[in-house]
Amino acid sequence: MIHKLKGIEERFIKVEQLLSDPSILGDQKKYQEYLKEHGELNKIVPVFREYEGLLGELAEAKAFLRDDDPDIRSMAKEEIPNLESQIADLNAQINLLLIPKDPRDAKNVLLEIRAGTGGEEAGLFAGDLFRMYSRYAESKSWKVEIVEKNGSSSGGFKEVVALIRGKGVFSSFKYESGTHRVQRVPSTETQGRVHTSAVTVAVLCEAEDVDVDISPSDIKVDVFRASGPGGQSVNTTDSAVRVTHIPTGVVATCQDEKSQHKNKEKAMGVLKSRVLDAKIREEDAKRAADRKGQVGTGDRSGRIRTYNYPQGRMTDHRVGLTLYRLDSIMEGDIQEIVDELTAYNQAQSLKDMG
Repeated sequence: MIHKLKGIEERFIKVEQLLSDPSILGDQKKYQEYLKEHGELNKIVPVFREYEGLLGELAEAKAFLRDDDPDIRSMAKEEIPNLESQIADLNAQINLLLIPKDPRDAKNVLLEIRAGTGGEEAGLFAGDLFRMYSRYAESKSWKVEIVEKNGSSSGGFKEVVALIRGKGVFSSFKYESGTHRVQRVPSTETQGRVHTSAVTVAVLCEAEDVDVDISPSDIKVDVFRASGPGGQSVNTTDSAVRVTHIPTGVVATCQDEKSQHKNKEKAMGVLKSRVLDAKIREEDAKRAADRKGQVGTGDRSGRIRTYNYPQGRMTDHRVGLTLYRLDSIMEGDIQEIVDELTAYNQAQSLKDMG
């Protein structure tokens, strides 16, 4: 690890020199790239330097154990446990910093929520989950924009797709993909029986032009009349847009805007994200298997989380986390869940790194 950290420190010094190079200062693209790299390295190098300094102090303290002066030996004995504790803490911190960064963490998110097993009750819970995620996003000052929605007759959603923009959105949402199960008494239930329904959540990072290149010749655009409530012009003009990526068969639809141009722009954004996601899954077989296991078909099997209303309980089955504060969770207070999942996956990454 020391050898690797030395290499990182050398690169840090080199990047600092490059940032003061006139030729780099004159090239804003390169300058921004090096500035970003400097910011990432600057998270590790100061910690490593402190770690290295403490290792030197520990070696010196151990040497003092052989000193002729009993007072110096006594001071060394007292100092060594403190130094070893600090070194252990920094070692753990460095290990986390050395985990390869997910390049998608800083990206915006395309959140897709679909009702699965459970009919109208599943649609209602899809609406509840969307509200939960929206409240969480609001607490982070992130912007939520509905791209596509298909309402249910009970007031929920058969499907809702939203773009969430902000700093580090994907890093917080990326473990939400999967089947979410709800256990509660539906409003239509006359005998007070608890029903079980399921909703699927898929989280995709928003694609940028540099991430995926789609040729206009590979796109088929269809326009049609929007359905559902939306004012005078929404339902009387062909403003809704369906975009199909011919090579992959990926489809995106948008009818939320009155303008056909705006709907097409939104639909293209969704399409790029879905094509990128398909590309990533194709290149990474493990991620493909994970995503399939998480999202599934909307059935009750393959669940990642259960929301039990009679007991006021939420259980995440992947990490064995159970919280008895369902009311606050459904109001968007999910940071504890996000932190627990992040810590678990960091631990798994450290295990994989040996």
